[in-house]
Amino acid sequence: MKILLSGICGFAGSNLAHGLLDLDSTLKITGVDNFSRAGSHLNIDPLRQRGVKLVHADLRSASDLDSIAAIDWIIDAAANPSVLAGIDGTTSSRQLLEHNLYGTVNLLELAKRYRAGFVLLSTSRVYSIRGLASIPVVVKNDAFAPDASKTLPPGVSPRGVTEAFSTTPPLSLYGSSKLASEAIALEYGETFEFPVWINRCGVLAGAGQFGRGDQGIFSFWINSYLRRKPLKYIGFDGAGHQTRDCLHPRDLLPVLEKQFASAETGKPRVVNFGGGMENSMSLAQLSKWCADRFGPHPVTSDAQPRPFDVPWLAMDSSLAGETWAWRPAQSLETILDEIARHAEANPRWLETSATL
Repeated sequence: MKILLSGICGFAGSNLAHGLLDLDSTLKITGVDNFSRAGSHLNIDPLRQRGVKLVHADLRSASDLDSIAAIDWIIDAAANPSVLAGIDGTTSSRQLLEHNLYGTVNLLELAKRYRAGFVLLSTSRVYSIRGLASIPVVVKNDAFAPDASKTLPPGVSPRGVTEAFSTTPPLSLYGSSKLASEAIALEYGETFEFPVWINRCGVLAGAGQFGRGDQGIFSFWINSYLRRKPLKYIGFDGAGHQTRDCLHPRDLLPVLEKQFASAETGKPRVVNFGGGMENSMSLAQLSKWCADRFGPHPVTSDAQPRPFDVPWLAMDSSLAGETWAWRPAQSLETILDEIARHAEANPRWLETSATL
């Protein structure tokens, strides 16, 4: 099987490439990357050593893909994944859409040319900011959690946010670009008759992630805490109760195998894949975990809210279980320990991950 993987030198892309080759060494993987993410160059040699063909390409330019030979499947793992993208001064709104939406369109044109299957790695941030902010929450063990004593909005269960939750804007420019990509991908698949799967992922985390304050938060927090860098709880109650779940990208491998083998139209095309309530943690809880491992380090507070932040978001992946017999395999503790061991072995990782 021949696979094209976009964003292959990013955290998710490189993990998926190595994981797929671990499962089947006969796979022929071609990876494209524009190397815009700081640190992505570190993944070049390990991938090449495994026989991956790397193409330096900018997905915004359709002609950059002209040299790609016939493939069977495309995994679109390339994106600017920050909810602050387009408004933080490092990228423009137009650049964000060019990367996240127009790049996907160019890959879909390639899928159309070769009748290749298409897997889009989407995000939990396609869900409505106002809808998420309206979920009644309480503080339990230093973390926000849904208030079960009150009526929860449609699409919220005790297990988390389901695919039925509102996707009404505002979502952030990032979230809107991914939601638009989902719709376009599904239209291409129906119109030109190739299989499309939309995998909405929670926060991805693990060793080697290029963490920053606006993305890769678990890696950023652990690396910063270990190095005694300034850390701050931003917004809400200023106590770090904001809570997210996390998922290791390699936990997507079993479902990718099944999706490659299935073109069944009866299966739902849009499915959540997240760590869920069991793999969720607040920043305050993460700080306590770090203190137990590395010793005390003060974290300051700033009550001023940040655009597009939400108090609580955990993915309900029940549909993934029903559709693909899937559930996350790696526990939160395992993921955090993996990040910490990598941080201890790479003392300059924060500098490596810094914005160029």
